[in-house]
Amino acid sequence: MSAIKLSTPSSGSISLTPADTASDVTITVPAVTGTMDIQGPAFSAYAGSNQTITSSTFTKIEINTEEFDTANCYNTSTYRFTPNVAGYYQVSGCINNYSSTSPTRVFATIYKNGSVYKRFNDGAVSSGTFYASSEGSALVYLNGSTDYIELYGFIVASTATIAADSAYVFFQASLVR
Repeated sequence: MSAIKLSTPSSGSISLTPADTASDVTITVPAVTGTMDIQGPAFSAYAGSNQTITSSTFTKIEINTEEFDTANCYNTSTYRFTPNVAGYYQVSGCINNYSSTSPTRVFATIYKNGSVYKRFNDGAVSSGTFYASSEGSALVYLNGSTDYIELYGFIVASTATIAADSAYVFFQASLVR
């Protein structure tokens, strides 16, 4: 069994290296102020009810049912994720049109602080298809205090309805660094 040797150089960081090996693999933990926690905020939520939106208009999606929220940073009333730890977050979202009219365009979009940040694939469909979705993932820096993200949808259809479905209409984020 190998041992872990800790050393504290003058830089204030601690490097963990395997003892008594010929390997040059090194894990470096950066110096931090206060307590370092490797577990950060993460949430997963979905639309618990159908939502009719105006055609050809970016509309905030009512993601109102949490599956989990590790740090209580997702608000099911404002549909916003405002993490309390600064860092880079992997964010994903999906919307699905669920109506009796064929959509021609479907976009899921991440808004950061009230503005478009990342727009996901166009779920353009052909005539006669009533279900269409758009989904995607992005890496987003959030400052841990005032930055927030929301999921918006854009559907071109005479009747645009976002489905209530945990598998097809969801919003998620997790601290990755």
